[in-house]
Amino acid sequence: MAQNSDAQPTELLRAWSQGDESARERLIPLLYDELHRLARRYMRQERPDHTLQATALVNEAYLRLIDVNRVEWRNRTHFLALAAQMMRRILIESARSRHRQKRGGAAVRVNIDDLGEVSEPQERDLVALSDALSALAMFDARMSQVVELRFFGGLSVEETADVLNVSPETVMRDWKTAKAWLLRELRQPKPTASK
Repeated sequence: MAQNSDAQPTELLRAWSQGDESARERLIPLLYDELHRLARRYMRQERPDHTLQATALVNEAYLRLIDVNRVEWRNRTHFLALAAQMMRRILIESARSRHRQKRGGAAVRVNIDDLGEVSEPQERDLVALSDALSALAMFDARMSQVVELRFFGGLSVEETADVLNVSPETVMRDWKTAKAWLLRELRQPKPTASK
């Protein structure tokens, strides 16, 4: 059944990749609910008084996606994975800006143990996790992508394997290794700025 529900978005994504702008316009209504679900997932991780709302996050991600130069869209999952990455970047930019304005602000520690299962975590320090993911990407880019797709994008092991074009077993191996690596990275004391 999932294959049938993916058929029309996949055809439209491929047409969009080939320059058919009307395909893009027909695609968004088909995927809007899923984009909004991703945005709500992200917003649950944010502080309650965040200036962005889920709809605004979807709209900003959409604007960035249509500016992406000639992506060869493979399927619905590939599109949603990139949308999840865009949403994460938007929120990271917002958090970095907020922390700069507050000169450190009230950062919240990330509990890496919550990465055990893809869950609906409460508040996170997305900046610290983003920095750790960047460091992980220098060590192993695919492991970083696995965390981003599963934890932030909410993709299943199978969907992540599809996006990355690897086996589900590889995703699980990378997932376990990445969690251990990130746990170590996030627990390391950060140097403090001297006055």
